[in-house]
Amino acid sequence: MSDGLIPRRYAKALYKYAVENGDAQEIYELLKTLSFRYTAIDELKRAVLNPEISDEAKGAYMLNLVGGKPGSSLDKFLLLCVRNGRAEYLQKISLAYVELYREAHEIAHVVITTVVPMPEQEVNAIIDIVKKRLGAMTLEIEQVIDPSLIGGFTVKINGLVLDASVKRELNELRLQLQKKN
Repeated sequence: MSDGLIPRRYAKALYKYAVENGDAQEIYELLKTLSFRYTAIDELKRAVLNPEISDEAKGAYMLNLVGGKPGSSLDKFLLLCVRNGRAEYLQKISLAYVELYREAHEIAHVVITTVVPMPEQEVNAIIDIVKKRLGAMTLEIEQVIDPSLIGGFTVKINGLVLDASVKRELNELRLQLQKKN
């Protein structure tokens, strides 16, 4: 099976189970945290894939890392994944679940990236434009600082990118100059 198919199937099963148990939103929040921490904490990846650590310890470690409750739906799911040899897919499963939840609840994930923190008034102006474009969708706003942009900003909405950065403009200028030579 492909890396995309396994996570999607597990995410769908978890989402269905979570909806039935009334904790889909709680699991959504916890899995957003898990996917972020999985990227940020190398120790987590090593622990999850370490065959010398028991399945129960791996599940408990991940659950504790995101602030989940023992005995919860997420606790049972994490243990199921580890026991079924799917620990290596947990980050992708988390991301797939987050995507499913957002689709089901009409949530748009908006990432505004700038070189320095943007004044609230400018952020609100961007958000107003996005709201007009997306209509009744709920917006989940994330602000990121990336000095490599040099200036300007980017807005990413569910994977679609509007790039108004100086970095992009300089790259376009470089390409135009290369074409002339």
